[in-house]
Amino acid sequence: MSPSEPARLSGRVVVVTRTTQAEYPDFPPFHPGVRYPEYPFEDVSSAPNPAYEAVRSAFRLAALDAEKFGTRAWNPLAGLIRPGETVLLKPNLIKESHPRDPHGWRYVLTHGSVVRAVADYVFKALDGHGTVVIADAPQTDSSFEAMVRLLGLDRVRDFYRSHGLDVELVDLRREEWRNRGGVIVGRRRLPGDPRGAVAIDLGGRSAFQGHPGAGRYYGADYDEAEVNAHHTGGRHEYLLAGSAIRADVVFNLPKLKTHKKAGITVALKNLVGITADKNWLPHHTEGSPEDGGDEHPYPDLKHRSERFVVAQLRRLAIRMPRVGSRLYLVARRLGTPVYGDTEEVIRSGNWWGNDTVWRMCLDLNVALGYGNPDGTLRDPSPANRKRHYVLVDGIIAGQGRGPMNPDPVPAGIVIFGTNPPSVDAACAYLMGFDPEKIPIVREAFRVKPYALAEWNWRDVRLVSDRPEWNGPLPEIPDASTFRFEPHFGWKGHIERDGALGASSPTRRG
Repeated sequence: MSPSEPARLSGRVVVVTRTTQAEYPDFPPFHPGVRYPEYPFEDVSSAPNPAYEAVRSAFRLAALDAEKFGTRAWNPLAGLIRPGETVLLKPNLIKESHPRDPHGWRYVLTHGSVVRAVADYVFKALDGHGTVVIADAPQTDSSFEAMVRLLGLDRVRDFYRSHGLDVELVDLRREEWRNRGGVIVGRRRLPGDPRGAVAIDLGGRSAFQGHPGAGRYYGADYDEAEVNAHHTGGRHEYLLAGSAIRADVVFNLPKLKTHKKAGITVALKNLVGITADKNWLPHHTEGSPEDGGDEHPYPDLKHRSERFVVAQLRRLAIRMPRVGSRLYLVARRLGTPVYGDTEEVIRSGNWWGNDTVWRMCLDLNVALGYGNPDGTLRDPSPANRKRHYVLVDGIIAGQGRGPMNPDPVPAGIVIFGTNPPSVDAACAYLMGFDPEKIPIVREAFRVKPYALAEWNWRDVRLVSDRPEWNGPLPEIPDASTFRFEPHFGWKGHIERDGALGASSPTRRG
């Protein structure tokens, strides 16, 4: 049973607050620039910390522990987190570098200052008894250590430990790849999650039940046999990290971005990072819509020839890793001028017709929400759903070729809620998109019997320090919202008519 929530903060309510500046502090461990009455430490920065201020403002707007706000006793998360519990903080750590901008990680990764601010209030709720685990399973060809250093998360961890607080920093992956030119040229085993992994089979309760793609799913690796082995014969299995499934509370800290396969990536999509093996995850279904696939909308002769050649090279890379990988790398270099770069052409399900990835993401949300450490599922009652809260880093967001190659949007917002589908619907709407046109958002409100929300996205209500952003989502004026540029494979299919034609709405002050 979840702890009682303040009446104002129901799952239907999403809080949106704006930063004083759309920027992040420079120096970890990102102390606040103000000694707030409730702040439990002595360390304060001499420079402003807009991220900390925004997180604090979001909790205030949510009316959490409202009667004590402004006093030392204010403990906004005390009604959501209990002393003695284990809380997983799940940032978006996808890759340490941006392909075009050396500073682009700021609008690709959840910033360390956002993680620090949330962790301060989590620790206050734990009251000295409990554990905070900061963890993710980044893209397999990325460096967890490099991202930790870049974001200052090691400094954040060390700061808490110096105060006797129990905090862990965990790479949930079992393997790291070395990627060259889009080809896997090396693999390194990793320790993985110290809490192990839990296989959960959703079976007939999966969003893939009845989907025609069985046997043609493509996952994260060249070995298509593995992903299809876990999604066949009525079986739909996912390998979740033990730290996620065993946590009492998951605090999801996604980045606000567009996404090539899902349309947007916020809370629901961010759960890809709680898996111990990403090759159990279907990312697209090979073939065209005519035969139940979603790889490409209009596969012509050129596309079909590319698919054939790539399939042969992938098989060779599996059988003969060293020789096959080298041949594949050469072939990619020679083939790009002919077939086009993935950042410029649609392939591999990178378009609005992807009918696979949203199913996988919603399955992960069900598995996390209702899964037990022994792999079984709890009774499908909202009271039994794991507490899963969300705070979105939209201070500098990403648009266009997300999730790894976006352009920046200095949106200057932080979004908070206690229900992931509601938060994603609010984010989609504020980005200038129609939640009904984005499957991962629309279908999140239709999951049965293991429901993720008991209402419709149109019932979601915003609470904000921007006057126009208050009220039911469909009543928020179009002219007050952003107009993010979608990924090119989604352009013209998810935008909301009438949204403001600028990347940022008019800001106060």
